[in-house]
Amino acid sequence: MTNRVMVLGAGSIGTFVGGKLAAAGAEVTFVGRRPLLDQISASGLRLTDLDGGSVTVAADRFAVATEPEGAESADLVLVTVKSGATGDAAHSLYGKLRPGTVVLSLQNGIGNDGVIRTVLSGSVVLAGMVMFNVVQHGNGHFHRGTDGVIAVHDDPALDRFSEHFHRAGLPLDRHADLLPVQWAKLLLNLNNPVNALSGLPLRTELAQRDYRRCLALAQREALDVMNSARIQPARLTALPPSLMARLLTVPDAVFERVAGRVLAVDPMARSSMADDLAAGRRTEISWLCGEIVSLGAMVGRPTPVNQRLIELILAAEQGDDRRWSGPQLLGQLREAAAQSAE
Repeated sequence: MTNRVMVLGAGSIGTFVGGKLAAAGAEVTFVGRRPLLDQISASGLRLTDLDGGSVTVAADRFAVATEPEGAESADLVLVTVKSGATGDAAHSLYGKLRPGTVVLSLQNGIGNDGVIRTVLSGSVVLAGMVMFNVVQHGNGHFHRGTDGVIAVHDDPALDRFSEHFHRAGLPLDRHADLLPVQWAKLLLNLNNPVNALSGLPLRTELAQRDYRRCLALAQREALDVMNSARIQPARLTALPPSLMARLLTVPDAVFERVAGRVLAVDPMARSSMADDLAAGRRTEISWLCGEIVSLGAMVGRPTPVNQRLIELILAAEQGDDRRWSGPQLLGQLREAAAQSAE
């Protein structure tokens, strides 16, 4: 049976995942902004990964649209818009989907599936997370620059799609409870603002101890408030989250030897937040560090490090294009923590 898939919010992640599904035989429609749609319509897709894989998808193997017209024929809708656009995306589908259509949120942050479910109560709305990074190289070339899987909240409704994802090289990692995975991914995504403020590729940034110390401060603060809220994040790395936060602070040579796989990313890969700033788009900082600040307020714990990262990213959104060195950014975060402790 051919699965009909609509990708709502075709950016780097949505186009890569949808393109892989199209290569595996799905009927895919990409819904997104005209510049990217025009690009992939002209060039088709070339999908590569850090392990050497390469797949091409001719432009006649998929459809494109700027609005979700034809959504009533979709068997599966992948929502890959930025978190701030989740409500609008859900409303754009309202009244168009057949009852029982599976809608899978492949977004950062916590709770996007709930926003969608409130609007699309007749659909099977499930949470999911893409655990890898995708880089756009232009002319329809999208490159998976890090390891990772697609983690999803398990549901029988996924059974008809599971084999198709497997054939596409994107097997679904199904969880009875996805929340611990979402919180663990949020911990990893706290590097997004650090990377964006550095102006450096991910591998270059993570190879420098002071930037890792910045990430460690944000993660430790997040783990403190999660602990107060009795939230136990899943283990997504070789070490538990608390030990990984400690490992981040060791000297560069030790980190490379002990956690070398962390640095096994495409040399030009950057965080999605860095891409958003470069394109003049609003970032997802409120759904990353903002989640930690909100949780801290709920449990009565200060979160000055994550709050300062929010402030610096908001300043960057407003045109402050400075590139923070590791020592400069670390100084900002330590000063914020010290002032909060006074």
